[in-house]
Amino acid sequence: MINALQVIAERKIAEAIQNGTLNTEEWKNKPLPLEDDRLVPEDLRMAYKILKNAGFLPPEIEAKKEIQKLEDLIAKTEDEHTRIKQLKKLEFLLIKLSTMRQRPINLEAHENYHRKITERVTISSKK
Repeated sequence: MINALQVIAERKIAEAIQNGTLNTEEWKNKPLPLEDDRLVPEDLRMAYKILKNAGFLPPEIEAKKEIQKLEDLIAKTEDEHTRIKQLKKLEFLLIKLSTMRQRPINLEAHENYHRKITERVTISSKK
């Protein structure tokens, strides 16, 4: 049994090829590009693909984006007390990301950034 949508799609493709608006030579006899999902657990791949197609990101990616935004905000913040609060939030997000992954994150990647930020923060002790 032939599906009506299939017939319409095939007709539109044939028309596009005939009109020259669809150039098949570039991708003819070439494999489709595969997404690199090796790091996604096998049982979550389909769910992540559905979420990605719907415009949502996995929680780990959302957390990474939030961490990046917070790092940028910390770098631009002038007020020391606000910066300290943001550094604590950053530390919390890094711990949260680490627990999401169920394995420790690479803190060495953030060590240089963390060192630079803490060097800029100077707290005057009140007596």
